[in-house]
Amino acid sequence: MATPISENGPILSRIVCGVMKWGEWGHQLGREDMLRMIEGCIDYGITTFDHADIYGNYTTEEAFGQALRLRPELRKQMQLITKCGIKMAVPQRPHHRIKSYDTSPEHIRWSVDNSLRQLGTEYIDLLLIHRPSPLMDPDRIAEEFAQLKKAGKVLHFGVSNFTPSQFEMLNSRFPLVTNQVEASLLHLEPFTDGTFDQCLRHGIKPMVWSPLGGGGIFGNSPNEREARILDAARQIITRRGQHIGIDQLLLAWLLLHPSHILPVVGTGRIERLKAAHDAQYIMMSREEWFELWQASTGAEVP
Repeated sequence: MATPISENGPILSRIVCGVMKWGEWGHQLGREDMLRMIEGCIDYGITTFDHADIYGNYTTEEAFGQALRLRPELRKQMQLITKCGIKMAVPQRPHHRIKSYDTSPEHIRWSVDNSLRQLGTEYIDLLLIHRPSPLMDPDRIAEEFAQLKKAGKVLHFGVSNFTPSQFEMLNSRFPLVTNQVEASLLHLEPFTDGTFDQCLRHGIKPMVWSPLGGGGIFGNSPNEREARILDAARQIITRRGQHIGIDQLLLAWLLLHPSHILPVVGTGRIERLKAAHDAQYIMMSREEWFELWQASTGAEVP
């Protein structure tokens, strides 16, 4: 299922494949394995892939690009998202002395050109500023965005982890198509701090990372809050009498929100991505939604 992320934004798959753990930071997939993941995602309608330059200590974009070079015709069937702005002090970047943020035009331009080379593509569908910096200059960022768009290197622009006021500041200078933030039953703040309200006001769809709470909820020793959520989810599934995974129910909980959230599902297992895709077809009631909200907060709504 594909959806336009904003009035003038790109059309993305409703479930986005997050590749953060495909490489050094997780599954350490080789290029053939990555190609099989890419093919499986596209076959199942998951056509949007979420990157960042820093993933795998600056190695995952290149590994993905090597996989894509095995079947370059697949590029026309996918949308590539990447992020820039975080500078990590790792061996791959010996000139970075400390971890810092850089949203200068020079760094944005260099990062885009590097990502294009690593991914082996002529354009990026959507570029996000990865983290807001106290030193952001919205006018200079907007000027660079305009130049990158004019050059055809980036088609659309957004941000990640921005507060509503930070989003509003940059959006006043250049039209943004999304804000990618953390949200799940273990991270409810975007539902109450104005983030999702702002998306509704501007007619943009938010992207959500860690939509299952980082997977900790499925660990062997859930804490009290996680145990409440698991218990409520199991009760809902039992009442429904359907074969639904708890992970699918928690994704369906996000998908019900009227801002039309796009969850970024980070996994190296194609079966989990297929299950996430099928979560789109779970019709959750409002009472079920609030059952899970109550389980998360530990209290009835006021």
